[in-house]
Amino acid sequence: MMQRPEFTMVEKAEQSLKAKSIHKRGFPAWPSCLLRLAVIICVFASYAWTAYPSYAAGAEAAAPNKESNKEKVVYLSFDDGPGKHTREVLDILREEQVKATFFVLGEQAERYPELIQAAVEEGHALGNHTYNHHYDELYSDFKSFWKQVKQTEDIVNRITGFRPNLVRAPGGTYGHFDQNYFDLLELGGYTVMDWNVDSGDSKRKGVPAKEILRNSTKVPAGTGSVILLMHDGGAHAETVKALPGIIKYYRDHGYRFDTMRAEDPPVQFRVHPEGKYKSRKAPGAEWVAEHVKFNRNLWLSGKELKIELGLAAGTLKPGEFRVEDQRIMVPLRPFMKKFGGSIRWDVESRTATALWKDKVIQANSVSGELKSTSANLSNNRTIEGAVQSQGGTIWVPLRELLEIMGLDVSSLQSNESEWIVKANMPLAAALNFYLYRTI
Repeated sequence: MMQRPEFTMVEKAEQSLKAKSIHKRGFPAWPSCLLRLAVIICVFASYAWTAYPSYAAGAEAAAPNKESNKEKVVYLSFDDGPGKHTREVLDILREEQVKATFFVLGEQAERYPELIQAAVEEGHALGNHTYNHHYDELYSDFKSFWKQVKQTEDIVNRITGFRPNLVRAPGGTYGHFDQNYFDLLELGGYTVMDWNVDSGDSKRKGVPAKEILRNSTKVPAGTGSVILLMHDGGAHAETVKALPGIIKYYRDHGYRFDTMRAEDPPVQFRVHPEGKYKSRKAPGAEWVAEHVKFNRNLWLSGKELKIELGLAAGTLKPGEFRVEDQRIMVPLRPFMKKFGGSIRWDVESRTATALWKDKVIQANSVSGELKSTSANLSNNRTIEGAVQSQGGTIWVPLRELLEIMGLDVSSLQSNESEWIVKANMPLAAALNFYLYRTI
């Protein structure tokens, strides 16, 4: 018969003196039981503290490592370009049929406009990475940062015909942005995007491709959308070598590749509580009203503006015009170029002078005066307070500009995708222009 451990058997010598075996119930071995209990408690405690290390360190609890039901998306992003490696990056992306987002520097876009155009033509997205990446300028005050954003925006617009409203701060926002930077950029219509996975390709010079690949695939637990930081400007040949492996990793793990959009939920670092720029002064209300307040109208509704001037027609894309106080505002130089005019700028008088048919149109950025004269001195007009100057661009209200050009606005229509403005030259004005050309 098997003996249970809590029973003890009487010694055999004693058993032999009795007619039958005698079993005696013994007491538990308390020292042994206590030892076992202590071991169990230690094992349990050890498991608890290793399973939840963040509590032991006094930090916030880590996000649970559970598979999300949401679709997994990865946004490949490249900063500081375009540069000597951008073409290689574009070739790999085209071969892999993957789209990415390029946060470009204005000075580099001026140097390599063909690469900016190539990125757009191949379906990639563009973001604004300021003009020159110089921290001492960008983070000295918000006005300097804003100036570089607008400068790069205008350069990209000249190359591509549209204005990017995605912004990434050089070096990231952490330790550089205070809350004013975030708030004013949002007021101006921009979406600031940091990242949640860093390839580490700019941590030091010559980071090897294997290390870049390893860093690029360190996805935080519970992250469904990955924004991966890489660089195509400067000496980043190793990033090019690592890129195919990075794409393979995310593809093998079921991620979809996509480009960033301004309407996407922003991924942003928190404001550093002890940042060295903590004492920075915010811009005054007057400056904000002049430069920031109506800037978001550049991308209002994403509609195009189609303008029909008799038999001629032209289209302004979102970012090439804005809507302000129920007026459509257009940039004078691009507008004139679309409709066969020419324009020059006089630095001393701060006046833009446009030539269109028999009209000489002057827009004074100091007085705000918009006026026109014609060769036969008829129908000369002056409109006060119509001209605005922002970021080096002269803006004028469309209706007043058409009228100063001698045109009558016949209709303004709107649908889901565009505004349509129709204007015609009055018969008398057309006759005068015809006589002027034939004399």
